[in-house]
Amino acid sequence: MVAYGDGMTGTRTAFRTCPLCEAGCGLEITLRREEAAGSGPAGAREVVQRIRGDLDDVYSKGFICPKGSTLKHLHEDPDRLRRPVVKRGGEFVEVSWAEAFAAVDAGLRGVVDRHGRDAVALYLGNPSAHSIGAMLYTSGLAKALGTTNVYSASTVDQRPKEVSAGLMFGGFTVPVPDIDRTDFLLMLGANPYASNGSLATAPDWPGRLEAIIARGGEVVVVDPRRTRTAEGATQWLAIRPGTDAFLLAAIVSVLVDEGLAAPGRLVDHVAGYDEAVAAVAAFTPESVAAVTGIDAATIRDLARRLAAAPTAAVYGRMGTTTQAFGSLTSWLIDVVNVVTGNLDRPGGAMFTKAAAGQANTRGTPGVGRGLRINRRQSRVKGLPETLGELPVAALAGEIETPGEGQIRAMLTVAGNPVLSNPVGHRLDRALDTLEFMVSVDIYVNETTRHADVILPVPSALQKPHYDLALLQLALRNVTNWSEPILPLDVGPDGVVQPDEWEVLAKLALIAAGAGPDADVATFDDLVFDNLAKHAAPEVVAAVAAAGRTGPARIVDLMLRTGPYDLTLDDLLANPHGIDLGALEPRLPEVLRTPSGKIELAPPEILGDVSRMHGALAAATEAGERAGDRPFLLIGRRDLRSNNSWMHNVNVLVKGKPRCTVQVHPDDAAALGLVDGAPAVVASRVGEVTVPVELFEGIRPGVVSLPHGWGHGVPGTQMRVAAEHAGVNSNVLTDDEAVDPLTGTSVLNGIPVSLTPA
Repeated sequence: MVAYGDGMTGTRTAFRTCPLCEAGCGLEITLRREEAAGSGPAGAREVVQRIRGDLDDVYSKGFICPKGSTLKHLHEDPDRLRRPVVKRGGEFVEVSWAEAFAAVDAGLRGVVDRHGRDAVALYLGNPSAHSIGAMLYTSGLAKALGTTNVYSASTVDQRPKEVSAGLMFGGFTVPVPDIDRTDFLLMLGANPYASNGSLATAPDWPGRLEAIIARGGEVVVVDPRRTRTAEGATQWLAIRPGTDAFLLAAIVSVLVDEGLAAPGRLVDHVAGYDEAVAAVAAFTPESVAAVTGIDAATIRDLARRLAAAPTAAVYGRMGTTTQAFGSLTSWLIDVVNVVTGNLDRPGGAMFTKAAAGQANTRGTPGVGRGLRINRRQSRVKGLPETLGELPVAALAGEIETPGEGQIRAMLTVAGNPVLSNPVGHRLDRALDTLEFMVSVDIYVNETTRHADVILPVPSALQKPHYDLALLQLALRNVTNWSEPILPLDVGPDGVVQPDEWEVLAKLALIAAGAGPDADVATFDDLVFDNLAKHAAPEVVAAVAAAGRTGPARIVDLMLRTGPYDLTLDDLLANPHGIDLGALEPRLPEVLRTPSGKIELAPPEILGDVSRMHGALAAATEAGERAGDRPFLLIGRRDLRSNNSWMHNVNVLVKGKPRCTVQVHPDDAAALGLVDGAPAVVASRVGEVTVPVELFEGIRPGVVSLPHGWGHGVPGTQMRVAAEHAGVNSNVLTDDEAVDPLTGTSVLNGIPVSLTPA
């Protein structure tokens, strides 16, 4: 960081990690000090002048996507809430922080007194995973609420992968593709050219994929749609939506039948190998060709090339987890990596060793309690608990259905489930019936408009940042801490806006019955002490001597107890990050299963294989496009969009409308659909009217609609988003269609019909 030359005016440069997606790109931010009466020392304030990629960042090396440069726009957005608001007479009114917390205390206490703690639900949105304050303090908030009704965006996104990996490896241990060293990458349901990667943290995925091909390797993309990623691949396989598990099972079948299986050293670290391969032996390429839409010869050739590659990795993302066989697909990805001997080897699928917070770097190596799921079920639908949370597919019914345990109050943190979750229109109506709702959010959006109190948190430039979760999935071992760039806002009453962790700590104290005037330091100490109880006394003393509070103190502790003997001071001295090296083999110490081995045949997983057999038989009998809703709907991502929470930034949403339904020209001609004209897309549970976009790069019989749109409803206060409203694709999502092992909603492969509007 460069200081101002005169202490008053001029510019300075600061560095931080972008928090807007999973890539973790380094940013170089130039700030200008300008005169502004009553703002800062000598009446001056700082404003962001420019944001560009940090050329010296140890990981991103200057790469930046269009979203990263918009942190200035987000910070200065006039629609962003800077003070808490309380609903009075149906309208939001700005109040002091003391008034807002008092209103929360009265509202929550009233619901709990009348109906009990399970009458309150907690929902955690996607941005929570990108915030160090939310990552560290929401679990304590959930415990303080004392409710079994905890939901998160993960239960409508990545939960099948978390569960399958947890059952196989124990805890939060997810293999990532070592794309910088691989010769062959098989990628299913992933579009990192648009998403920047997911559950595999790395800047510049496009450049890394192109490097594979440049060095003579292969990139094979399996997707019903020719995405930008597929365009750059060496091969694109237009699979039928929701059938990835059948393709992977057939690959395993070929590898075993043709003597190509070569687990190598993994044999000593695997339990259940024979059971796993036997479970899918019947899914031959010939038997799955019709259901997948990929001919048997192509499947056999793919399996042979995968086996012949010097190194290879199989990687799947949201397209594989948000389908009817999400958990089985996630499991089979790692089965293929094991059968080919590509797990835990350079160029294959490897395990990150994070600098802070990773459970598999602590405790007894190779031994743990594994993962327990389905310890309880949702009250109405009976959907399973996973990782302490219930599926969002159950949420609307839990609010609507009377009886013991009915949800009467909601607390949402950085989430917009009305747009991002199944049957969004039904959830929208349900939220309106709540007795009390409080939201931690920076916008009055489609969900928070129902709140009685909204508590805004500082902008990304005003908060510290550390990618606690994402660095546990990095494709290289790196670490970086970001200090706040700008000061916290000061209200007209002279009160400084609390940091995000302080807002969450106050809510936890209120939930625990300590009242709205309780000191957040007491909760901060509780969180720290809980993490410090297993640390050496001299380590705890060293952290205490630094005099920090909040996330900085906790991250310092995690670094000191991590595998690299680092401190927060080390990270502060290296604003461009610290490169800890390429991924290295970690078996068996990375495992946390009771057996100390990879559980390749978890009973919970094998118990679901029979459903694949049933689906294959039914599909074979019915034919690929039988029924009165012959089309299958899939989602899609856009580089300038991030779920629903970047649509109020004009530079990202301007231009050609992106909320369109993509249809193959042959299908459009048969249905009388015209490019740019509206069409009605209908599912079992709802319908939307949306412009048609003819697109040859989509499998016939498949249509695509992006999620996260549907803005501009009454009561929201996001003017730019309202001008580019689009439609809510989750009006079409059927909350009865879920992956049974995790309760994750089926967002890809939804049966729909199309008609001209």
